[in-house]
Amino acid sequence: MAIDLAAEARDRGIKYFLISFVDLFGTLRAKLAPASAIAGMAEDGAGFAGFASWLDMTPADPDMLAIPDPESLIQLPWKPEVGWLAADPYMHGKPVEQAPRNALKRMLKKAEDSGYTLKSGVECEYFLVSTDGEALSDPADTQSKPCYDQSALMRRFDVVREICDSMIELGWGPYQNDHEDANGQFEMNWDFDDALKTADRMVFFKYMTKTIAESHGLRATFMPKPFSHLTGNGCHMHISMWQGDKNLFADKNDALGLSKDAYHFIGGLIDHADAICSITNPTVNSYKRINAPRTTSGATWSPNTVTYAGNNRTHMIRVPGGGRFEFRLADGATNAYLFPAAVFAAGLDGMAQKTDPGAPLDIDMYAEGHKLPADAKKLPLNLLDALRATDGSAMLRRELGDELVNAYVKLKMKNWNEFSRQMTSWERADTLDC
Repeated sequence: MAIDLAAEARDRGIKYFLISFVDLFGTLRAKLAPASAIAGMAEDGAGFAGFASWLDMTPADPDMLAIPDPESLIQLPWKPEVGWLAADPYMHGKPVEQAPRNALKRMLKKAEDSGYTLKSGVECEYFLVSTDGEALSDPADTQSKPCYDQSALMRRFDVVREICDSMIELGWGPYQNDHEDANGQFEMNWDFDDALKTADRMVFFKYMTKTIAESHGLRATFMPKPFSHLTGNGCHMHISMWQGDKNLFADKNDALGLSKDAYHFIGGLIDHADAICSITNPTVNSYKRINAPRTTSGATWSPNTVTYAGNNRTHMIRVPGGGRFEFRLADGATNAYLFPAAVFAAGLDGMAQKTDPGAPLDIDMYAEGHKLPADAKKLPLNLLDALRATDGSAMLRRELGDELVNAYVKLKMKNWNEFSRQMTSWERADTLDC
């Protein structure tokens, strides 16, 4: 039965709705609509000028109508008179192909047409910093190995508790919160679910975490590498594929507990890792995380090569147990919808092509990387190389569409060129006396 948003507003005491969409840069855009207008908005959508966001549009384009998905409704735990809705952008009566949520829905429909349900869980790491972003929020958080530090965790208990209490109230099934490997860094985990629901929740989690941190006089950042000497913010995704109640990635007779479909899916990710890297790692700063020197904790905890293994966190793909695997490449800046869309495009292509991922590599990549096979692929060194790989990917163009790939590469290239025009203090110090 379809959800009646006007009735939900009456029953729940919702006075306003945030009708939201995410653009190509992952920015959350919204209109605030009074509950009295939601019936019309639910049918016709909220109007936006697409050019005013990070979409490849012009001021001459007509209104882009964001039609809310009633199934995505989340009532703000800290402001219950407001309901949040993920929306799907339309123009000329058709879904906007470059809109990230629409792209993910296309990939999930392709899987569904083949009888598959793709499920995912994400681990969103973030730092709590000063409001200007220059320093950690906790000056006492100074251990060289601060991961799981109980004292540092509890000094930020009020923030962590409020976020976790909100997830409990929303029914997400949060099950653990911890201080992560960097000083000032935290991670909060909740149950995996259907991939679209997980993506919507990831969008809301980032908004919620930033909002609650602000209410405590702090700032939450998901920036990939906010401090050069500390571990960066990853966004690891756990992936499985289902048919009803049957996990199609599980095989109890396999050494790693994975089926042939799972291995082919991994093969697709290995085959297309460079092509999707500009999506999983979408900023200039991203490449200071995946190509980073050793941090003060002793490890970066991010991959630098396209490899997979069993329960070994030094590889791009880790298999912690049967029936699923963890994709460790993406960082905190990744777009919540484009990320799974690109991962599923690569993985489903691997299944279609029956791509062989090769044997797992049971080595410590940080200490024994020199033992890699000569043909092991390296990840892009910077955003420019990654964008060129995305631009030239026939698979991404086929699965995500030329409109999305062209728009993404065009706007991100502008971003790269803007970065390239900057003069840094390092350049001046290094080159002034050349």
